[in-house]
Amino acid sequence: MAELLVELFSEEIPARMQRPAAKSFLASVLGRLEALGLTWDNVRTYTTPRRIAICIDKLPHDIPERTEEKRGPRVDAPEKAIEGFLRSAGLETLDDCERRETPKGAFLYAVTTTPGGPLRDVLPEVVLDSVRELVWPKSMRWGEGTFRWVRPLHSVLALFDGAPLEGELDLGDRTIPFGDRTEGHRFLSPGRFEVADFKSYETGLREAHVVLDAAEREALIHEQATALARKAKLALKDDPALLAEVAGLVEWPVVLIGTFEPEFLEVPQEVLIETMRGNQKYFALMDPDGKLSNRFVIVANMPDDRDHIVSGNERVLRARLSDARFFWQQDLKLTLDARLPRLKEITFHEKLGPVADRAARLKNLAENIAGTIGANPVQACRAAELCKADLVSDMVFEFPEVQGIMGRYYALAQGEPDEVAQAVAAHYAPAGPSDACPSAPVSVALALAEKLDTLAGFFAVDLKPTGSKDPYALRRAALGVIRLILENDLRVDLGALFDDAIAEYVGQNCAAVPAGGTARAKIRADLLAFFDDRLRVMLRDQGDRHDHVSAVLSVDTGGDLVRKIARLKALTAFLDGSDQAESLLTAYSRAANILKAEEKKDGKRYDGAVTPTALSAPDEKALYQALQDADAVIGPFLDKEDDAAALAAMAGLRAPLDAFFDNVTVNADDAAVRTNRLTLLAMIRRTMDRIADFSKIEG
Repeated sequence: MAELLVELFSEEIPARMQRPAAKSFLASVLGRLEALGLTWDNVRTYTTPRRIAICIDKLPHDIPERTEEKRGPRVDAPEKAIEGFLRSAGLETLDDCERRETPKGAFLYAVTTTPGGPLRDVLPEVVLDSVRELVWPKSMRWGEGTFRWVRPLHSVLALFDGAPLEGELDLGDRTIPFGDRTEGHRFLSPGRFEVADFKSYETGLREAHVVLDAAEREALIHEQATALARKAKLALKDDPALLAEVAGLVEWPVVLIGTFEPEFLEVPQEVLIETMRGNQKYFALMDPDGKLSNRFVIVANMPDDRDHIVSGNERVLRARLSDARFFWQQDLKLTLDARLPRLKEITFHEKLGPVADRAARLKNLAENIAGTIGANPVQACRAAELCKADLVSDMVFEFPEVQGIMGRYYALAQGEPDEVAQAVAAHYAPAGPSDACPSAPVSVALALAEKLDTLAGFFAVDLKPTGSKDPYALRRAALGVIRLILENDLRVDLGALFDDAIAEYVGQNCAAVPAGGTARAKIRADLLAFFDDRLRVMLRDQGDRHDHVSAVLSVDTGGDLVRKIARLKALTAFLDGSDQAESLLTAYSRAANILKAEEKKDGKRYDGAVTPTALSAPDEKALYQALQDADAVIGPFLDKEDDAAALAAMAGLRAPLDAFFDNVTVNADDAAVRTNRLTLLAMIRRTMDRIADFSKIEG
């Protein structure tokens, strides 16, 4: 068994592109090896700022002989179909095909045998094809533009079983031969060294001041930074995304601490943190009270002249913080109310008008929602009026990431109540699955209004998500609404909320939004269906059984999400904890299957009323009475939202159902009797489907 090691060495690769590129390159190589009929033991990817590398263990030395079969058209197929099959299979005449009899007739088969051979002979092409196939978000062209790579590519290390592969990468204007040498740290260990296998590769790089494993670099950075922070009696602000990015910027991480002037702490700490992490890739340090310290962590790529590195970074940060403080001081000279007219200059969307119109819609929506969920309508209205005003502030123009957050600071500065200021800060939340969900009533009202307005507007102008494309983040907005409702246990009707949101656009005479009742009903229905899909995804991710979810969502419980979840929990508890559930489901399925077959054959549904006087067999009379009794109590239980009691009442149908199917023939010779018994089966389906669509349950 042999080891394959490949390294692609270049100028600095953007940190965010390194790991995806390594995974993509490995997947491409493995796909080609699998197509050769090969197996392997262990695979690894590695990245540094200047390289991506893969290592595949325990590959065989030889490729086995492979036989591939491809079934073609029938022997008597049209001539053109047969010619097309021969071309696709690389065959010249029909004599090169096999004719085989199958239960469906005689077919042509193309059987191709590929001889085996040394794996070393084909590996160069495997590597070259995988390099050429690699797609970067942004890339550069070489030669005549036929080769693309993210940065200038310098060398390709390709070793199989300890020896370099024979091959070269054609860049158009030059070629890069495969080799067995690589480079270490650009400054600390310049020059190239020879590699014999992965062990010598990793060891040689470490001796040349390169930590090959990005995860190890992350751990080193975190460990050093935490130790320095603890020594300074501070705490490192947790920031996994920044840690991963910085690990992609350095090969030999050295962690240092810098300081900025305390007077900059007058600027909101969110701005200071964003300035440090976004522009300079520094880590924030927090004091024991949880407030931002005036010290920060720098990650350098070399240990020499540390004092100079720290002072240089402090000088750069000082200039950035001076800008931030200037923006802060300038913004405080103007109230949020004074900024509102400028919202007319910002377009929300070309079909949906300016942000000023959006703010007006949010005022009405937030006020209405507040009245529904027990929030203060006046405060919700005021928060909605101000929530977009910080978009025209200098600070948000420079740092878009702090929109909403800055609105809170400006609202407090002009004397707004805490509830209003907090709602302004939280109105975009939750922005993702890991984002905290607002719980303060005014904040919830405004956050709901913001997302409902977005969803209603884009659905109204038919800019819904398609496939994997969701340019307006509508799936995220829908999940945000679902979380706001469920985590705050809000008993609201989504359909009514969407009606209000659409009506706001119509009331503003938004030309792109249809005003007709039929069109608006269609938008509402599309939105509710979209939310059911999002709810399915969320519940599936939480571990709920998909068939239980489908069973509940297939029954109309209106737009009350809390009600849907409560019923789902009751149904799952019933099906998982009741001895009667399995036989009840079996009986339901038997009734539903008979009905489905007979209704298809007869071309009609048996949804009418049962004729009691036509019931003759004791067991069908008993079932009819049991269904009437169950129906009489299930309805009131459902009205009281006691799903567990309704399911328990339904469980009482088990015995009469079993007796009916054991002793009664549904398809009787007498047509009237048969019709009445099929109608009785439909009564079973109708009674049980009031709770959930049991045909969706997989058992």
